[in-house]
Amino acid sequence: METRANHLWVGAVTLVLLAMLAAFIVWVARLNEGAKDEFDIFYNQSVSGLANGSQVSYAGVPVGQVTEIALAKDNPEFVRVRIKVKEEVPILVGTQATIQASFTGVSTILLDGARKDNPPITCQTTACPEGRPVIPPGRGGFGEIVANAPLLLERLATLTEQLNIILGPDNQKELAGILANSNRLTAGMADAAPELTANLKEFRVTMQEFNQTLDAFEKVAASSDALINKDGAPLAQELRATLRSANAALASLSATLEDTRPAARQLRTSTLPNAEATLQDLRATSRSLRSITEKLEAEGAGALVGGKTLPDYKPQ
Repeated sequence: METRANHLWVGAVTLVLLAMLAAFIVWVARLNEGAKDEFDIFYNQSVSGLANGSQVSYAGVPVGQVTEIALAKDNPEFVRVRIKVKEEVPILVGTQATIQASFTGVSTILLDGARKDNPPITCQTTACPEGRPVIPPGRGGFGEIVANAPLLLERLATLTEQLNIILGPDNQKELAGILANSNRLTAGMADAAPELTANLKEFRVTMQEFNQTLDAFEKVAASSDALINKDGAPLAQELRATLRSANAALASLSATLEDTRPAARQLRTSTLPNAEATLQDLRATSRSLRSITEKLEAEGAGALVGGKTLPDYKPQ
């Protein structure tokens, strides 16, 4: 009996020592891991691919893992994902948690979007509905598609209705006519291709001739500019001198006319009337002389000395 009791005590002590050793190993492992902060993320979408132990990364750097996945207590439409992140990782206001899916079906959580001057996410800066600070969820590629699925379906339905209207019987006839006209137009263009090619060649020749003419015109314009720039200045100076001389001559003529106006006025008022009276006297004298000359020729010199004889008087 005593030997059996000793064995029991030895086994019990051994079990206790083994339990203490396991606890010590776990404590040392946790000590090596360092302190970690816990956060909750509430998703209103499927979190398939996530599991306890899934990786949590910050800008691609592994910083923690998922510790719990459950439905939210107050609203079962949301899925609560609890994560543990290293204490030294700055989880600041503005950080978002996005589910990143992979082709293997394993999903991870990506933290990103924090800014340098923002405060850290704590129960003082954000809500803590289940005892942990909440990191707002971000929308990844698949999550964005799921969130916008109703809008995409609505737009797809609208597009389908519009296509049904466009491709109705009446429009199909019109489309058939348009296609037939297009075929005729294409055939006509194919038949007219040689003529179009010839016209294009003629157009190229015309454009070459036009460019040559334009070059010749530019040369003439350049030579005209040179002639104007070289010979234009002396001609302009001579023209200015001529204009100055003409202005001086006009000024002299104006002064002369001003000087001759009093003499012309005197000639018109006194000299011309006196000359006209003198001419009248000369005309009268000339008439008298002519009459005397005629009388001398007719009657002789006695006509100037004696007077006329009276006719004889015969008494009755």
